[in-house]
Amino acid sequence: MSIKTSSPTLTDSVSSAMSSMTPSLSSFSGRSSLETSPDTTPPSSPDLQKLTLKENSRTLPLPESLPLVPTHTIAEQGDDKDVGTPDAWIKRDPRMVRLTGKHPLNSEAKLDDLFTAGFLTPAELFYVRNHGAVPQVDVEEARNWRVSVEGQVANPLQLSIQDLKDRFEVVTLPVTLVCAGNRRKEQNVVRKGLGFNWGAAGVSTALFTGVYLADILEAAKPIFVDGKRPGHVVFEGADQLPNGPYGTSHLLSWARNKTRGMLIAWAMNGQPLAADHGYPLRLVSPGNIGGRMVKWLTKIQVSHEESQHYLHFWDNKLLPTQVMPEEARAERKWWYDPRYIINELNTNSAIAKPDHNEIVDIKTTPEYTLKGYAYSGGGRRVNRVEISVDDGITWKLAEICYPEDLYRAVTHNDDVYGKLDLTDRDTCFCWCFWSFPISTQELKDSPAVMVRAMDEGLSGQPRDMYWNATSMMNNWWFRTAIHVEDGDKLRFEHPTMAGTTNGGWMDRLKGEGQNVLEPVFGDASKKLAQQAPAVVKPAEVKMTKEGVKRLITMEELKAHSGVDEPWFVVAGEVYDGTGFLKDHPGGGDSITLVAGEDATEDFMAIHSPQGKSQLAQFHIGTLDLKEILHENKEEATIEPIFLSKTKWKKAILETIQVVSHDSRVYRFALQAGDQLLGLPTGQHVFCRLRRKVPHDQHGKTEVVEGELVQRAYTPVSPADAKGYIDLLIKLYLPNDKYSVGGKMTSGFNELEVGDFVEFKGPLGSFVWRGEGTCAWRGVERKVRKLGMLCGGSGITPILQVLKGVIEDSADTETEMWCIDANKSLEDILCREELDDLVKRSNGRFKLHHTLSAVPNNWTGSKGRMTREMYEKHLPAPSDDGLVLICGPEAMINHTAKPLLTELGWDVEKQLVVF
Repeated sequence: MSIKTSSPTLTDSVSSAMSSMTPSLSSFSGRSSLETSPDTTPPSSPDLQKLTLKENSRTLPLPESLPLVPTHTIAEQGDDKDVGTPDAWIKRDPRMVRLTGKHPLNSEAKLDDLFTAGFLTPAELFYVRNHGAVPQVDVEEARNWRVSVEGQVANPLQLSIQDLKDRFEVVTLPVTLVCAGNRRKEQNVVRKGLGFNWGAAGVSTALFTGVYLADILEAAKPIFVDGKRPGHVVFEGADQLPNGPYGTSHLLSWARNKTRGMLIAWAMNGQPLAADHGYPLRLVSPGNIGGRMVKWLTKIQVSHEESQHYLHFWDNKLLPTQVMPEEARAERKWWYDPRYIINELNTNSAIAKPDHNEIVDIKTTPEYTLKGYAYSGGGRRVNRVEISVDDGITWKLAEICYPEDLYRAVTHNDDVYGKLDLTDRDTCFCWCFWSFPISTQELKDSPAVMVRAMDEGLSGQPRDMYWNATSMMNNWWFRTAIHVEDGDKLRFEHPTMAGTTNGGWMDRLKGEGQNVLEPVFGDASKKLAQQAPAVVKPAEVKMTKEGVKRLITMEELKAHSGVDEPWFVVAGEVYDGTGFLKDHPGGGDSITLVAGEDATEDFMAIHSPQGKSQLAQFHIGTLDLKEILHENKEEATIEPIFLSKTKWKKAILETIQVVSHDSRVYRFALQAGDQLLGLPTGQHVFCRLRRKVPHDQHGKTEVVEGELVQRAYTPVSPADAKGYIDLLIKLYLPNDKYSVGGKMTSGFNELEVGDFVEFKGPLGSFVWRGEGTCAWRGVERKVRKLGMLCGGSGITPILQVLKGVIEDSADTETEMWCIDANKSLEDILCREELDDLVKRSNGRFKLHHTLSAVPNNWTGSKGRMTREMYEKHLPAPSDDGLVLICGPEAMINHTAKPLLTELGWDVEKQLVVF
């Protein structure tokens, strides 16, 4: 999609200033650009309603010492993602990252694009938070637009935009707007809260032109009514939402205070407000979260009580960290408690340079300048930004550049901007930029770089995340991981990617089993990389209705792709959204847009546990997967590689092979016979299935769907398997000793040929790459001696690595030792295959068994693993040695780790736990 620029691209003076070690404010210079309709000349009156976003442009000068005012670029056509939505008439920039699917629009720029744009953000890259469809207002409607000032006032008012300009002083202020959800994705990785995935670009800055709210209130004259004090100012917009228009409120004392800078604005960056940003009129409240700024403003009401609008209560709250999302949605009290409301921004900062996955060559770049932004709330100035490259042990001060200060040095008046004068204003309403030059060798020696900021009120960023149910106001240290590749190249990794895009060190470390709340970067860290999760994993939300067993064909689904009876699919289940069109919080359009389609990705990304549980009442059946896979393959998307880290994929059970009294090999067919499984050696997959539960119905016993269960397994199929995946499952079933068996293995025992199971992956922190090389926790290393410890079904990842080594014709040097612990001889899994590998290894693989109950003539060991076993049947500690282990928790933590440490192994650096 092409983009038109209404005037030549202007150099980013902010970036230029930031490129030096000590940014100079005098280096900020430039001119504003103003769009006018073709038949106008530069206006002599402040009638911005005559201004439209056309190609022809006129320039109204601002002092050249001020930051450049960006020109507005206009897409030649609308974004394809808006086709069929109520917002299809808006021409949006396709570069924006969409956070909530097609509609409504919630989006942010890529962090690199935002930062490169400079101090003032172009309208097309300005973040967007919409709750529903954007009101479509033409120029004539805007000319007749009225905002009412009512309630507890002596002089009620009805004001057009021209009235505002004629009656009150027109002013322009630079203001940074920030969504309270900025950096929310980081919290959602820890545990999914009630909001969608903002990245670190939910922040933007513009010159806003309008009149002071304080002047309007002075003209309206707030009064007591029936002895009730007028303590609040309530604002309401024109957007049409299921629970009424968006509205919120501020304290009257704040609204009457000009130093807080609250504006009723009609322009940003010298042009009319864009449709997504409130055209034709909006509230701007500097220093507060974006949720306190109402767009498409129609009403200002002075009242003795705060706003009673639905989203004033049910949004923009920071609840206590112990309140889980399910509890929050179920209990009204949390949302109506004034202690939890969010108004002012907290202190925050982020690293923009280097960008995510940016590569820096040490040989050609001996020094690199780290860069980023910082901001605070309530008009407070950020007075320090600090950088650490040693996990927060020591910190160094970064240089800070305050472009906002340029406006304090000059005054300017014209018919469009009105009075642009910050000479007597001490409050800080804008972000600042920081820079920190550092040698690339120092970066190479560091596993991560992190930043924190502090404002003049001594409010700083904490080391630890304050997780909360709404995932708002996230401001723990911003950390960027550093990877050394090819010996002299640095690759940088941000914590997350905005929206539904996967990537970032938080996803990676979580997949490796780390506690992401206490991240461990690089091989040099002294902390354990694998820790118990810091938060309790939420129970799987049930999204299906009991007793619903109907199979729905793709043809039936497509027949309900219209707006009258919209059916859609989530996680393979079919739902009829007809009964929820009027009550859906995002509007009925959000449902009809996905009619006849798979909506899994968007639905799972943006809905809370409560929203997911509500889906069950609309459940009508299951999509006929077998039909798609076997009869209508042309309608199913079959990728060359089966496994995906981002989505679950279904495979059909083909055979069940009994290998012992309590173990089975389950073979599942992939989507196509020539489809690669795509599992690197040493990694595993997540597997999930739906339990089968006997159910008595009218004297007959039927089997219905039970709970969804999942866990990780290492397949025993080879890495180059095509068309199938084999799982070796040891069954833990109810017996005389245990009345309840394992949920997952009992689920496998309930499977019949033709049933399906879902897979996702690969995952794991260890990969055997071949030729004596592995990668562990992102660091590549050479290994010549492999010790292996396993118990029971823990043989599966060990077996996978054994095969990878022995079947590698390029590797003739790697030596392996394995101790396999089991209860009895019959419990030894894959024994024939293990013995065969011993024969094929040419003496490089030594296998030893130990049993709890030994048979006659047993040549192995008896009982649990001991130090003597380790000394005799494992390699001696060495720099090129590594130990792999998979088994019960007691075997790992109470036996292996202490014994290996006694023998001289560094368990933090040389023990891989599967």
